[in-house]
Amino acid sequence: MRRFSQPKRSNRTAGELLKQRERDPQYQDRLQEQERQRIAAGEEFKAAVAPLMAELASCGYDIGSLAALAQSDAYKNTVPILTKWLVKTTNPLVKETIIRALSVPWASDAARVLVTEFRNTPDSANTGLKWTIGSALEILADDEISDDLIDLIEDKRHGIARQMLAIALGKTKNPRAMAVLIKLLEDDEVSGHAIIGLRKLNAKECLPTIERFINHPKAWIRREAKKTVNKLKDMGH
Repeated sequence: MRRFSQPKRSNRTAGELLKQRERDPQYQDRLQEQERQRIAAGEEFKAAVAPLMAELASCGYDIGSLAALAQSDAYKNTVPILTKWLVKTTNPLVKETIIRALSVPWASDAARVLVTEFRNTPDSANTGLKWTIGSALEILADDEISDDLIDLIEDKRHGIARQMLAIALGKTKNPRAMAVLIKLLEDDEVSGHAIIGLRKLNAKECLPTIERFINHPKAWIRREAKKTVNKLKDMGH
């Protein structure tokens, strides 16, 4: 019988391996290229966000960063400015920064614009950006945009970006919400979030359906299913 020798294990320490890697010219070239790209992206962001920051300053909001706008409802009057620039800018990072600033309860006037941005963001262009829009809509969800939420959730082209929309729908009083969320339980991309949406909806009728998710392969979905089942059972007492 032919025997195959086992590869010898290196006795070098992690520090020694790191030093060897640092001496690798190709590794250094990759690091330098990554740094150049990081600096270039930072400069592009500064240039793209500058007009927005200037307009905010002219209106009396002299802030160091857009993140400050999410700290207090004292900045509620900046929402029209932010939504204008959300539509106007083409820089994805600026868009995402604006969306995060609008992800607050007092930015409800931005909901309709965010729905349009979600719909218009190419599905393959930036899933992270689209998911962030969905997360903002979960915070701002109300009955006025509930039909839009349903349209977006049912369109599978939006992929995992629909996840937070399922939770958002559970916060509305749309009469179609429960049926839509039950249907989404069969959609692996959003089923766990649909369970959360049904919990928020207090959908006691769904208890038998949700119980089968207690044995789901994914631990987080099992946890959400158990929380939902317990809540719905408590409501029946």
